[in-house]
Amino acid sequence: MKVAFKHLAPVLLVFLLIAALAACGGKDDAADGAAANEGAEAETAANEGSEAEGGLATLTAGKLTIATGNPAWAPWVLDDDPESGRGFEAAVAYAVAQELGFAKEDVVWVRTDFDEAIQPGPKDFDFNLQQYSITEARRDVVDFSSPYYREPLVVIAKADNPFAGATSVAELKGALFGAASGDVAVQYTTDSIAPDREVRVFNNLSDVLAALNNGQVDAAIVSMLTGDYIINVEGEQVENGTIIGKLPGSENATEGLGLLLPKDSPLTEAVSQAIDTLKENGTLDALAGEWLSQFDIRELK
Repeated sequence: MKVAFKHLAPVLLVFLLIAALAACGGKDDAADGAAANEGAEAETAANEGSEAEGGLATLTAGKLTIATGNPAWAPWVLDDDPESGRGFEAAVAYAVAQELGFAKEDVVWVRTDFDEAIQPGPKDFDFNLQQYSITEARRDVVDFSSPYYREPLVVIAKADNPFAGATSVAELKGALFGAASGDVAVQYTTDSIAPDREVRVFNNLSDVLAALNNGQVDAAIVSMLTGDYIINVEGEQVENGTIIGKLPGSENATEGLGLLLPKDSPLTEAVSQAIDTLKENGTLDALAGEWLSQFDIRELK
């Protein structure tokens, strides 16, 4: 049988043309695919670089989430407005953020109750500061930074209370004390001041002050700066209130105040290093000088 090659030539030509176009298209598609992959890789690299800025694994990439009390008290935070950076702890928070590489606009504030933040479990913050005393018991469930401040405890009461004139710890032995849940004052009061009396524990400092006003307790133990603010700045917190005196040696009752972080936080070491740097370069002392007044409070014997 003879094959009519002359009739096949047009068909073969069309086939070859289609194959050539397909080959060109394959090259173009491969080039486009490669370009797309390169673009995706570049975008991924850019995103990874943004999230890894400073090498810190924060709660939200590119942001530092800081918690404080609800409400936050002066002189730690002025006007219950931590975003302003006014007040000792608000200023310390922004100094730490800067040391970690975060601008002020990249700081996000949230609020927690004092005792809530010490409980085990997930946290909605990178670190929390509201005068948390560092203790071994608390270290079982949370992390702490290096201490950023140490201060003594004072006893406050209404001026017409029988214990208001006490000049020694011994003269306070019969008093019924109030303290905020989770605060170091609870243990310190029980161990050192009133071992023979039960300390009434309230949910927060506001409830303690209400109990003082209502006569439910005779006195309360608070940090010195907080006591000064309650009695001398916002006198309505405790009607006719007075500071009885400073408890001797109470500044050594704990390791100091530390930034509280979630247990085994990847930020703990970096935050502690930031505090250490701020301590060494004088920033913490400068902030204390700016925001914390000098106090002349008698020490109880």
